[in-house]
Amino acid sequence: MFLIVGLGNPGSKYENNRHNIGFLAVQEILRRYSFSDFREKFKGLYTAGDIAGHKVHLLLPQTYMNLSGESVQAAAQFFKIKPEHIIVLHDELDLPPLKVKIKKGGGNGGHNGLKSIQQQLGTPDFKRIRIGIGHPGRKELVSPYVLADFSKAEKPDFERLNEDLADVIPWLLKEGEAKASSELARMRHS
Repeated sequence: MFLIVGLGNPGSKYENNRHNIGFLAVQEILRRYSFSDFREKFKGLYTAGDIAGHKVHLLLPQTYMNLSGESVQAAAQFFKIKPEHIIVLHDELDLPPLKVKIKKGGGNGGHNGLKSIQQQLGTPDFKRIRIGIGHPGRKELVSPYVLADFSKAEKPDFERLNEDLADVIPWLLKEGEAKASSELARMRHS
């Protein structure tokens, strides 16, 4: 059993922000695998279904980014899901746009959503799909940058990336981070 979490902020105002790439990626997973629509549960939007023979719970915390862990912890505790079976998709300033790193554990890089999840779970040992959005160059520009919408030019590339991420989820569930990473690299370069 797995819990796949997309990080973002609730509400139409934030819908297409760079900071909401995790929400957008998980919405693509819902579409791809024909899960039923989200409903309100665990301080978030929640649904469940099957991917590659695994029971999968999808969650979009609705607590705002800096309290995401409250939603994740509630769902994980309810379903007794271990941290290593939690997969968090989130925006990553330290990666160039469209670059993806899939890993288990690690620091939070100042990402408030990850920080909240680590605090609530009491461990950093969950999986992350880090989706590069690039860095605006200066620290004081970070907040307006992540809370800005993707540009018209960027949007189609990120939509394609989310489709590729949905395609590699079965590899991640069945064979882990290394296999999912190599499959994603193969897809992105074919």
